[in-house]
Order: sequence, then C-alpha cells, then structure tokens
Amino acid sequence: MLEIASLRLAEGAKQGVREQEGSDLSLIHELTLFDSEQDNHPAVINHGALANASEHWLDEKSWLTHVPGFLLGHNALLRQLSTIDGWEQRRRWMYNRKVDEPRLTHEYHDLAVAPPLLAEIAAALGDYCGVPYDGIWMNWYRDNRDSTAWHADRPANLPTTATVPVLSLGATRRFLIRPISGGRSTVLVPAGGDLIIMHGRCQRDWQHCAPKQQTPAGPRMSLNYTSTAQVAA
Repeated sequence: MLEIASLRLAEGAKQGVREQEGSDLSLIHELTLFDSEQDNHPAVINHGALANASEHWLDEKSWLTHVPGFLLGHNALLRQLSTIDGWEQRRRWMYNRKVDEPRLTHEYHDLAVAPPLLAEIAAALGDYCGVPYDGIWMNWYRDNRDSTAWHADRPANLPTTATVPVLSLGATRRFLIRPISGGRSTVLVPAGGDLIIMHGRCQRDWQHCAPKQQTPAGPRMSLNYTSTAQVAA
C-alpha cells in the first residue's frame, strides 16, 4: 500500500490540482481514500458480479447496464493511478475565452503501456460486451466541485451504435443521461468499483454528465474504455 505521504507528494505534483485557502486538499483526499473498508484489499476483477447486472432501458434502441462491485479494492487502483505521470488539466473555449476544465484527464491509446490491471479489465469487458477495447480515457474528479458537462463520447458517437463501458473508482457520484434534444434525466448513482455500460444509440441520441454537487465528496476516477475497431466498423 502506498503511504499517505507519497500520495500527498504525488497529488502536489499534478498539474492543475487546486489550492484551497485555509485547508489542505491533500488531507481531504487522504481521509476519503484511507478510511474505506476496501483500503487493505488489492484491486481485482469480480467476474461473478456480471451475473448480477441490471439493465435500464432508455428507449427501444438505447439502454444501460449497471454492474455493482465489478472491481473489488477499487481504492487501491485509484491510489496507483493517482501516482502515474500524464495527468493534465486541459483548457477549452467558453464563449470568447479559454477556461480550465473542472477535472484532470489522462488517456492511453495503447494498453501495452498502461498498468497491467487496466489491460486485464479491457479483456474482461471485451469478452462480456463482444467488443475489442484497446484504449482508455480517464477523468479524475478531485472533489465535489469537479464535473463533466452534458456530452456524448467521441469518437464513439460516429458509428450508428456503440457499447461504451465506464468503470468508477473512489467516491460515489451521480451519473445522469438525457435525450440529446433535452428533457428529463435518468439518474444512476454508481459506487466505487461499479461498472456502467452504455449500449445502442446512447452516444447518438443521448447525452450524459457527471455534475458538480454541494455535498463534499472525495476523489473519483472514471475509466472509459474505447475501441478503434468499433468506431471503424
């Protein structure tokens, strides 16, 4: 297990990790990361969890699969990923100026250079979904103020249909999805280690987000698995 001090040093080196007046953000992360019952457990795939998957149909062509507890010891993997190089806070245009995105981002185009467990998860998801996953897009939500706005995953929105798995690590946060034209949202609340899979036309006819929240929350990472073969099909 990584020591608390090493996590503090790693987080301090990450580009864009915000500073808070009168408080130590790394201390907040330590409390939420190290007080969990799973902290002494190594991260392992729970293949048996797939038998307990539930489906949530959005319409006749789009649906979600929720697999609770797909990854045991999820905080161990979060800690490991928090120490790797490559996290960055990207910038985007908002109206006439550039702003920082409210999260950190990392990606692997080649799973051969990713931590081995990430490739093992890709293989397990490929067997379950029937899709060869060969990349990962990762978001690090440092606390309750980090978020993603309404969007569809690119380039998974190019084919007519796509299967996109998203694995949650760390704190529990809401996952919202709504029709691309707007309207009422469907809400799931995946815990750390839970898997959500978007199927069918979720990337063409729907948008999803991970909103900010007022209630304090510890760090969460989302691991979005991608497939070049699926996009090219």
